[in-house]
Amino acid sequence: MEYRRIPNTNLDVSKICLGTMTWGKQNTEAEGHEQMNYALDRGVNFWDTAELYPVPAESNTQGLTEKIIGNWFFKNGKRDQIILASKIAGPETFSSHIRKKMSFDKKNIDEALHNSLRRLKTDYIDLYQLHWPERKTNKFGQRGFTYIADDPWIENFEIVLDNLKTHIDSGKIRYIGISNENPWGMMRFISASNQELPRMVTIQNAYSLLSREFETGHSEICHRENIGLLAYSPLGFGVLTGKYMNGVVPKGSRLDIMPNYKRYSSYECYKATKLYNELAKESGLSLTQLALSFVNDRSFVTSNIIGATNMEQLKENIDSHKVELSKEISSQIDAIHNKIPNPAV
Repeated sequence: MEYRRIPNTNLDVSKICLGTMTWGKQNTEAEGHEQMNYALDRGVNFWDTAELYPVPAESNTQGLTEKIIGNWFFKNGKRDQIILASKIAGPETFSSHIRKKMSFDKKNIDEALHNSLRRLKTDYIDLYQLHWPERKTNKFGQRGFTYIADDPWIENFEIVLDNLKTHIDSGKIRYIGISNENPWGMMRFISASNQELPRMVTIQNAYSLLSREFETGHSEICHRENIGLLAYSPLGFGVLTGKYMNGVVPKGSRLDIMPNYKRYSSYECYKATKLYNELAKESGLSLTQLALSFVNDRSFVTSNIIGATNMEQLKENIDSHKVELSKEISSQIDAIHNKIPNPAV
């Protein structure tokens, strides 16, 4: 396994990050523990979770994923072998069951962090992330930005950083990051940080063969401001495994459980997926290998967050770190992308 330094930290994380959002819904606790055991044995030392998980977000399952991880730590005492990331949820209708007021003020950060630490059975979180912006902006695949003049809350970035600094100073958080954030938000957090206020070291956004918008504005910021991308949905919610081709939706799959999640379900997504699948076959690779290896070796990616609902998927996903794409294959990928650019919505 290859390890990469998270920018502006002393944390060396595996190129593959273990995603956990299915544990407690699509996966049982025993299955989650099996995945953790296998991933650690294969050198995956970086795990990502959130207070919101599992998905889809529901009041009766909220926090179960963190509990599953916490029980694994308690059972085997291997907390010190894992670099653990979690996230505080922002305001949305689907997160309103978590707290009365979903914001990044001091009271809510204090409460969210306390509850995550309790569920995770740990004294600290290595990387604590804002799951999405509190302000009203385009996120989760929304293509265009609509200006809302009466937005009741525009993030006071300095205050949010100061709220997080309290927990960095106490040792409960080591480093902080953002997620589902836009270039303007990235730069505002960077400009707000200084000798007194902590710096965001990572951004966790969707990135895949079907969704390369990150390259337009974010990637230059990553390079020039030294921030690492933690790429999520590298398989486009499973679309880039090929299992949904020809309109088939396997029972128990994510799109079966979450039929309203249409980000990767457009005709153009399936058209592009078919072309990527043909390229993979011509190259002696599976579509999964092609999709993951593409993300793994992008210069602005620090770690690629993979998720699996069974061990066969997990093994293939982790093994993608051994696949290197030739310049010819990379050129053919770009040719498909130029033909059908960013079909995910």
